[in-house]
Amino acid sequence: MLRSRIGIRGNGRGKGKALALSLEQQKKDKTRHHVSKRLRASTSEEMGTDKGGAEGGERENLPRLVKAALGLPVDRPPAWMMRQAGRYQKAYRDLSQKYPGFRQRSETTDLIVEITLQPWHSFKPDGLILFSDILTPLNAMGIPFEIDETKGPIIDDPVKTMDDLKGIHEIEFEQVDFVGQALSILRDEVKSSPDVPAVLGFVGAPWTLATYVIEGKSTNVYKVIKCLCDSDPKVLHALLQKLAESIALYCDYQIEAGAQCIQVFDSWGGQLPPTMWEEFSMPYIKYIVDHVKAKYPNVPLTLYANGSGGLLE
Repeated sequence: MLRSRIGIRGNGRGKGKALALSLEQQKKDKTRHHVSKRLRASTSEEMGTDKGGAEGGERENLPRLVKAALGLPVDRPPAWMMRQAGRYQKAYRDLSQKYPGFRQRSETTDLIVEITLQPWHSFKPDGLILFSDILTPLNAMGIPFEIDETKGPIIDDPVKTMDDLKGIHEIEFEQVDFVGQALSILRDEVKSSPDVPAVLGFVGAPWTLATYVIEGKSTNVYKVIKCLCDSDPKVLHALLQKLAESIALYCDYQIEAGAQCIQVFDSWGGQLPPTMWEEFSMPYIKYIVDHVKAKYPNVPLTLYANGSGGLLE
């Protein structure tokens, strides 16, 4: 069962264009080098193997939350919240007044780091959850979106047919390099703490991402995507597979940048009855988990599905 596999985006003009391409390639190479350097530090040295494993004495150096998720002995149960940073903290509200755009806050490296650290500075939880949004990787997959501060996410061209899927491509990491940079900085920020917290990555489950890609906005009833489940499930399954493949790679990217655990949010999974969740959500979450576990067998994942009581056995 899935539960057993988961822990709990020729002239002057020509010369100018060539220079621009050269600079862009240098930027991509720098990002790859940055992530590769973190990969060697976070998976090979700290966790014991090139595959993210933790062996022997190396396991003793893992954060409490990761050790507990791996079933290792801990001095006490780890304490953390799945959504830590936010409006309940005055520091966040003050920062939001200075930087009012949510995407600015969630897509700027320094702001991501500052906001992620706010709860840790306040009450020292055992996990640092990357401040991000589940939709963040969509732009890097060819699905542009905006976030209205009152209406929420808006996608101007929602998917309706198989042809609409042609523009969706594999995630391009240079478009989400702020995520990798923030994770690496967070690892460095807390490494000297007497009680080092785990740094957790953050992704959305394919079904939940698909609700926005198909509905084009936030909704309370999910009428469009639920109708598509019956009217044209092939389109929905094709979209879900594309999302699952890129999100699996996005998990790899976050682990290589420094994430020691990955949170998977199926925020709207509870909108489906159990039989439909098993068809339209679970297989794609399992795809992600299997992919990550094949490369990083000792990096735990957590799954949250809002309103999921009916999914429990």
